[in-house]
Amino acid sequence: MIHIVFNESETDLMKQVMEMDETLVGEVVQIKDDFAVGPLAGIDTEEGWQARVEWWRGLLQGSPAGDSLAGTFDDRETVKELKAKLAEDPALELWIWMGQNQHDVSGYYWLMPQLREYQGRVMILYLNNLPFINEKGHIFYPSWLHEIQAKEFIKAKKLARPITLSEFEIDPDEWKKMMEENAVVRILEGGKKIAGKEENFYDSEILKNITGEWQKATRVLSNTLHRMKIKTGDVFIMWRMKELINQGKIQVTGDVNKAWKDFDVKLGGAKQEETVAEENSAEG
Repeated sequence: MIHIVFNESETDLMKQVMEMDETLVGEVVQIKDDFAVGPLAGIDTEEGWQARVEWWRGLLQGSPAGDSLAGTFDDRETVKELKAKLAEDPALELWIWMGQNQHDVSGYYWLMPQLREYQGRVMILYLNNLPFINEKGHIFYPSWLHEIQAKEFIKAKKLARPITLSEFEIDPDEWKKMMEENAVVRILEGGKKIAGKEENFYDSEILKNITGEWQKATRVLSNTLHRMKIKTGDVFIMWRMKELINQGKIQVTGDVNKAWKDFDVKLGGAKQEETVAEENSAEG
């Protein structure tokens, strides 16, 4: 079998799981792009794909990874290799592991039109609305696979089922809708329902973590990522922080065009006055 995951942390997690359960031993493959953000228009064409790569390259400027990361992988080639292995070995199965979040579900929708011919050999493990035991022994409902202890995956494997013919007919249409809508942000509204949002969807989360005092931009980034309920990646959040700086809602000292650690931020004039007014109103 081949296990498909959508987050880097889950490749190591799956290796731990396979050490515990030899029936799950197989190759682990990660789909690396985050299809929950960014342009999707024409992504099934070379032009559309490259437009998306350039979009990411712009966002990655100044990041620890550097803008050279964009284009270093091609998930289309990953899928080609998967299909070649499926064609070569008729007994081979793909197991898609998916948490209840827009990142995993968007990646799943991207895969569906490409795997349709292998219906019956593609399994899905969608761990949505399912209780697990955390390290403290408490029951919780994870949104991401990496929140689950490796030993708990042994139970989860019982949930594996083939993706149905009906799903292979309907879900590619969902992907087509996502491409046509071409929203900059996509969130999960329950089940497998993806809803498009404006590019400023996360801006309020960033502003919650900025005060009238100077802070390292990286500290604001870390606090935002930790506290926000609907998660997205650090690259996208930092891009939005820079956009808020351009709009004058955030003040900056240092050079935003250099590394993320090279500038500090605080609330911009208008935004700071608005925040103070809200606090005074709450006190009154």
